[in-house]
Amino acid sequence: ALETGSACCYAGRNEVGAMTRPGDTEMERHGRLLGSRLFERHRQVEVVLSRGVLAWRETEESDRRSSGIGGVRETAHSHAVQVCEIVAVRQTKDDDQDNTETRRSRKKAKQLSKLYPHAFTANRPKRLLVYINPYGGKRRGKRIYEQKVAPLFRRALISADVIVTQQANHARDHLKTEANLDKYDGVVCVGGDGMFSEILHGLVTRTQTDNGVDQNRPDAELVPCSLHIGIIPAGSTDCICFATVGTNDPVTSALHIIVGDSQPMDVCSVHHNDIFLKYCVSLLGYGFYGDVLTDSEKKRWLGPARYDLSGVKTFLSHNYYEGSISFLPAENNMGTPRDKLQCRSGCCVCQYKPSSKDQQWEMSAKKEKPDEDGSSGWSVIQGEFIAINAASMSCACPRSPKGLSPSAHLADGTTDLILVRKCSRLDFLRHLLRHTNKDDQFDHSFVEVHRVRKFRFQPHHEASSLEDLSESPKKTGFRPTCSARPTCNYSAAHSSWNCDGEILPHAAIQVR
Repeated sequence: ALETGSACCYAGRNEVGAMTRPGDTEMERHGRLLGSRLFERHRQVEVVLSRGVLAWRETEESDRRSSGIGGVRETAHSHAVQVCEIVAVRQTKDDDQDNTETRRSRKKAKQLSKLYPHAFTANRPKRLLVYINPYGGKRRGKRIYEQKVAPLFRRALISADVIVTQQANHARDHLKTEANLDKYDGVVCVGGDGMFSEILHGLVTRTQTDNGVDQNRPDAELVPCSLHIGIIPAGSTDCICFATVGTNDPVTSALHIIVGDSQPMDVCSVHHNDIFLKYCVSLLGYGFYGDVLTDSEKKRWLGPARYDLSGVKTFLSHNYYEGSISFLPAENNMGTPRDKLQCRSGCCVCQYKPSSKDQQWEMSAKKEKPDEDGSSGWSVIQGEFIAINAASMSCACPRSPKGLSPSAHLADGTTDLILVRKCSRLDFLRHLLRHTNKDDQFDHSFVEVHRVRKFRFQPHHEASSLEDLSESPKKTGFRPTCSARPTCNYSAAHSSWNCDGEILPHAAIQVR
């Protein structure tokens, strides 16, 4: 049954067959997506779905051809409705009012389904667990849900249990211990990237605990979660929503949830030695982005504007950090970080899965196991860096429509490791500006990018106080970014990692 406010069409059963014949000129102009023979009560109708219109018209059966597909003769009774006017699609229920006519229609539908084997059934969520962060972004989460999302859920016959979080990690802790997940088809977060991270950690941790997986083991094989996570954007940047959906509009996200759209995502595990720290789905940033987050946390009272102020301050400081990066390159991948191939639904790179018999894949898997010296298959880079970023998705947002790594993929089992070496302040500004335009942001001599499956970072700790800097800069390990320009600022001993908007307590990490 299709609810449009003005029309209701009963399809017999929740199945749609393959196309039956070419549509009219209007359908061809809009681009036909699906076509099928369905039933409206006892009358057969031909239904055609295009990108903009859902149309159906009554038909009369004629002699069936030997192929089993019947010919049709168009009649004058036709109807159409704009796709944008469709409010809900629901499966009709069997009840006491089921009459002989309806049963006859269903029997006929079953017979026709055998003639059109290329059928699909849409699975939409019926019960959702919703967490609302009332403090994130501009504190509009509760209003966005009540005014824009809840009416759509009700119209689509989706029941929702709503929890308004009271403090940090409320949603994570509730999912880990209290929530009865068997009741729900999915979990929805209304908030920003931090709220999504909370729910991700709660679900993943709950799943590993229930299956006896030790998360502190860096090589542990994690068990995938059975529930999907829906995102209603209501935060400061909404990077994860923007990078997966393409916009940060709450109504668009609600409609994706209603129709049952899903998109697999890579998750990185971050460890310090044998201690689990965090899961990451978007950005791991050391240096520039770590410093921006560290400084902005002191200015939370400013709201989203704190990121602008901290960004300018960090840029002017122009710190760089010494360290060693070792990584395992992603071999046999169909994509590279600079191939201009953006990830979309049905992405060929994310769908590419080498068979277990693939000899090259097996050799690559062996390289993951290091030799006694821990070097087999791994590349090592040492130096001084302004920024070290690992992007598991494009990290696009309204201010950076292409993101930090425009060709990063959502579900290919890799992350793009971006190394920005020590450079002048002007060169670094040019690099940052390319995040906002269409120029290749990796086309600089001081920037390199690698698609990797694992990496490790070890900072060169040479801790000292700022008082020692003016007396003996060589002994403290602080060096000017540009030796020819003594006015440049000096670097601190080490930075912090920005993990999806959260500061990690350790700088030396292992990422998988």
